[in-house]
Amino acid sequence: MVKVVKSDADWKAELSPEQYRVTRKHGTERAFTSPLNDEKRDGMFTCVCCGAPLFETSSKFNSGTGWPSFFKPVTGEAVSEHEDRAFFMRRTEVRCANCDAHLGHVFPDGPDPTGLRYCMNGVALGFSPKNAE
Repeated sequence: MVKVVKSDADWKAELSPEQYRVTRKHGTERAFTSPLNDEKRDGMFTCVCCGAPLFETSSKFNSGTGWPSFFKPVTGEAVSEHEDRAFFMRRTEVRCANCDAHLGHVFPDGPDPTGLRYCMNGVALGFSPKNAE
């Protein structure tokens, strides 16, 4: 896989201000604001920056947190994890492995079979329904 690398100016030109703030500046969208939080159709959630496949609907669950949540990525190589010590907390940040877009965080309080909760910013994701025409 060839990493997607672009200048800050290119990302600003290609993304909405909110997408840029979240994915490139490690922001967080307000809870319960993303329509993808309620998306239930069969399909693939992708990186809004580069289009890489990240999560399948079959791994999505309602965590009640207000952000789209998944118990596993589509493959082990789809995302990368990084220590995040911002705001005096210790969390595990999740980024797109293809372009380093900030997606959200992963927590050890998810459902079986993994016990993980990938809590993603909906603005960092795209969605492609499986039977789209």
